[in-house]
Amino acid sequence: MADFSFDAVSRVDAQELDNALNQTRKEIAGRFDFKNSKTTIEDVPGKITIVTDDEMKLRNVVDILTAKAVKRGISLKAFEHGKVEPAAGDTVRQVLTVKSGIPKEKSKALIDAIKSAKLKVQVQYQDEQLRISGKSKDDLQKAQQLLRDFDTDVALQFVNYR
Repeated sequence: MADFSFDAVSRVDAQELDNALNQTRKEIAGRFDFKNSKTTIEDVPGKITIVTDDEMKLRNVVDILTAKAVKRGISLKAFEHGKVEPAAGDTVRQVLTVKSGIPKEKSKALIDAIKSAKLKVQVQYQDEQLRISGKSKDDLQKAQQLLRDFDTDVALQFVNYR
């Protein structure tokens, strides 16, 4: 009998993130409290830079963005909030880093959790993702549930079922 497998990955759908950013820009453009403000949201792959008048407006923009992202299926664990820093012209700036891939040090904790559960599965770390394989689909489902319940700051998705 052939082995079954799946991959545990951490990635953000770029199109959904772009949609969330566009919805945030549209909401800010229509809100009264942002009228005549210097609020911009710039995104380059992997980073979102928010520039606005003051810290309160910055918090509001981040709240709007995170709400839109959650509605589009993007986990809040995918964002790493940078510190608020002063910018040109009496404005403030914050950079949100979009995390992608499972870091090596985080993968070790996930692998140890699966191995300590004594499931009959093999776990391999490759290309910033985990490949979990085994002969029993039940064991794979238990491993998947274990990873879902495991408290980590990495947003996990499960793909590539075979």
